[in-house]
Amino acid sequence: MANDSLQQAKRVKNDEFYTVYDYIQKEINAYLEYDPDTFRDKVVLCPCDDPEWSNFTRFFAQNFEMLGLRKLISTSYSMEVKKAKYEQYHQMTMFETSFPQYDESKAVTKGKIFTLTRDSNKSGVIDFDDLEWQYLEGDGDFRSDEVKRLRDEADIIVTNPPFSLFRDFINWVFEANKHCIIIGTIDAAVYKEIFPLIKGNLLWIGATNNGKDMVFEVPEGADVDPKDREKAAKLGYVGNYTRLGNACWYTNINHGRRHQPLNLMTMADNLKFSKHRQIREKGYQRYDNYDAIEVPFADAIPVDYDGVMGVPITFMDKYCPEQFEIIGITKTWYGMASKTYPQQTQISKNGKQSVVTKLNDGPVIKVNEPPTGTTYYIVDGNYYIQLYARILIRKKVVSE
Repeated sequence: MANDSLQQAKRVKNDEFYTVYDYIQKEINAYLEYDPDTFRDKVVLCPCDDPEWSNFTRFFAQNFEMLGLRKLISTSYSMEVKKAKYEQYHQMTMFETSFPQYDESKAVTKGKIFTLTRDSNKSGVIDFDDLEWQYLEGDGDFRSDEVKRLRDEADIIVTNPPFSLFRDFINWVFEANKHCIIIGTIDAAVYKEIFPLIKGNLLWIGATNNGKDMVFEVPEGADVDPKDREKAAKLGYVGNYTRLGNACWYTNINHGRRHQPLNLMTMADNLKFSKHRQIREKGYQRYDNYDAIEVPFADAIPVDYDGVMGVPITFMDKYCPEQFEIIGITKTWYGMASKTYPQQTQISKNGKQSVVTKLNDGPVIKVNEPPTGTTYYIVDGNYYIQLYARILIRKKVVSE
């Protein structure tokens, strides 16, 4: 029996992460600091949520009057969908069964919708206790016509969608031209569906906790790496919690952090004084397949260089549109590469050889001799190493 439970826990898909209340509060406060009226008279929708458990719903309900909201809407998937998606999930609770609208025939197959607009319990304040709920007609999938109508009613969409559906969710938001504050991973910035929005300044990274560990609550039985559970505990969250090092906020609402330029040194000063040994010893290498130099650290961007530079994806949470412009990305689908490589011999860091075509999907640096301790490639007797995807940027030309 114990072994069966263990195997079931291992099968739970880690695609359901509940956002900690403190992170939501800190992020929303950043928008209020920039514009106190960000949410005033707005309809906020929290889809892909479980209003019974969600801290998004709790935050906006508890701060309904302070934010000046006109309406809060929150929807959830049905228990049947959750069970299919995650193989095990929260069981039925007294929360639902204690309400007069509870319907056993709908409880498993129908999603729920919570709304907040008024002081329904006559307490003198509009808060979490005034939430009213009913069953949806369908299972609560955000792509359904029913939830699309709620999206169309909303002004701002705020949630933590399943990471596996992030592309679909962003398309869903922009299809209706809505404002959003949502959680994803920084890796999503290089998706074919996401990067053009970022390049066009239609979507950007949020204000807080980007590039830092974020803690999430997970369903009972989810397979959590012990190290991640331990790190969550060190941050004060003990129990069914995990941490993600690559989670970040995405938004199209302005905040002050977005307009703070990086304080940078000149190229000459970086070559002499950079805290990064790699810069001091190797300088700024040029890509073999892109007309750009490699800048492996955001704080090593030379303030006086006018050409194109390749920077890590993590630069996105430091990007100031008044300081730099985004030119492109070093992915094959974007089409900026200056050359295409034939088949290559890949030599892994363990010495294993294989024939691949990997060099064509990333920035490449040509080296004089086989490097040690890293994977490299041989093409026509020449040696190359490939870097992770880079964002291509250039210093913004300020017109006088």
